[in-house]
Amino acid sequence: MLYVLLALGLVAGFLSGLIGIGGGIIIVPVLVYMLHMDQKMAQGTTLFMFMLPIGILGVYNYYKAGQVDFKSALIISITFILGSYLGSKTALTIDTKIVKQIFAVAIILVGIKMLWGK
Repeated sequence: MLYVLLALGLVAGFLSGLIGIGGGIIIVPVLVYMLHMDQKMAQGTTLFMFMLPIGILGVYNYYKAGQVDFKSALIISITFILGSYLGSKTALTIDTKIVKQIFAVAIILVGIKMLWGK
């Protein structure tokens, strides 16, 4: 299990730095399907991971290249806090199977949009 977690962090961090994905799209499914976590446990674990300064070195590289919009990032960060609170409260009140289905539909829709959208 430790090696899976170590590899997961490395791969998700790499993909986050490379193309901006990692938390939900990579980490949650691995926790659910490889480590057999409940969907809600995987989501809570991933949110906890976000509390740590996981992207500081990646952000630094983008900052040096002039590729960080601090105003937008601050606005998103503040509203993300509120959104994650409300989303977690909602997720914890509905059946885990429904949460998993919502998650799957969201990933599919984003994938379709990115694959065939403009």
